[in-house]
Amino acid sequence: MHGPEPHLADHRPLRPLRILVAPSGFKEGLPPEAVCAAIAAGVHSVCAGAQIDCLPVPDGGEGFAESLVRMTGGSLRHVTVTGPLGEPVASRYGTLGDGETAVVELAESAGLRLIPPDRRDPLRTTTRGVGETIRAALDAGFRRLLVGCGDSGTNDGGAGLAQALGVRLQRADGTPIGPGAAGLLELQRIDLSGRDPRLAQAQIEVACNLAIPLTGPTGAGRSFGAQKGAPPAALDWLDLALSSFAAIVRRDLAIHLVAVPGAGASGGAGAGLHALLGARLRSRYDVVDRLCDLDRRIGAADIVFTAEGRIDAQSPQGKVPAEIGRRAAAAGIPVIAMAGALGAGATRIHAHGVDAVFSIAPGPCALDAAMAATERHLTACAANVMRTLRAGIAIGARRRESRAA
Repeated sequence: MHGPEPHLADHRPLRPLRILVAPSGFKEGLPPEAVCAAIAAGVHSVCAGAQIDCLPVPDGGEGFAESLVRMTGGSLRHVTVTGPLGEPVASRYGTLGDGETAVVELAESAGLRLIPPDRRDPLRTTTRGVGETIRAALDAGFRRLLVGCGDSGTNDGGAGLAQALGVRLQRADGTPIGPGAAGLLELQRIDLSGRDPRLAQAQIEVACNLAIPLTGPTGAGRSFGAQKGAPPAALDWLDLALSSFAAIVRRDLAIHLVAVPGAGASGGAGAGLHALLGARLRSRYDVVDRLCDLDRRIGAADIVFTAEGRIDAQSPQGKVPAEIGRRAAAAGIPVIAMAGALGAGATRIHAHGVDAVFSIAPGPCALDAAMAATERHLTACAANVMRTLRAGIAIGARRRESRAA
């Protein structure tokens, strides 16, 4: 801090403030590591003595594999696979520090960022490249796989990734269905007999948002189809495609996908991974906690800073700030959240352990200008929050001294 440190009534100096910075990334903008660094810079500009623990929170989406590789001392491997538009893309998967686990990030080969805005159409985009990446990991000898399920530009129920691994998804005439949600509408029969036999010996966990159901008003198609490029008139078709898929899975495989938490993750890719590959769907934050001691690090902090590109009414449904808030509230730790934008219903996050929410935007500006200045705005916002906290600390110290006198 600038100026003298506040003192307790017994005149012993306060220990350094311990701050956990645990943000998500800003989608199609800053990765979680860069968000962490920007917030930490703002904190240190006001409170140089603060002890900052930076924990970029991988939420299964963009940066998931890279973050876990960095946390565990693993490595990245490069592959070329089919992208969401059916064209080759450069992709990667990670290997964790244990040397036994491969991390496949769905966004690396089927992410929204790979699709130009004028070509976004979840009726046509595919997850085939995700299956090809899983196959590459199997070829390399891995039998323990962790799939990060988030930030997709697809709505194919994981059909494409399953086809890449030998699952036969057939039309009435026995020919393979086409890509995307439109292909799911053609599905009449599922045949697992050609599925890659190595999958039977593999353990596949999917780190995903368990709050996303497969179908219905809050399901994958209707909730996220628009941001993937679907016009309003197509949202019902996206939902119908996933409903039809679920019905055929129930008939042919005796799996009731509509009741499976997280089946709607990444346009239903969670459903396909579970039903067609035998994967277990897990809370992405439980996975993070297991790998990086999330709860312990929250409990060791005096205050937690978190951040997300946008905070709105959907944020309590498994987004990073709400999850951090819930875990911190259980430990009695206050939480400050920052966002690039605050949407309708943003204040609902207060009921989930987040004490205060700040927009980092200094004023009205165009989206592209705001995104270009995200790093600078995060740093400035964190500095302002720290000035407010410093004032509160000083008030508290003065009141304690007054009572002691």
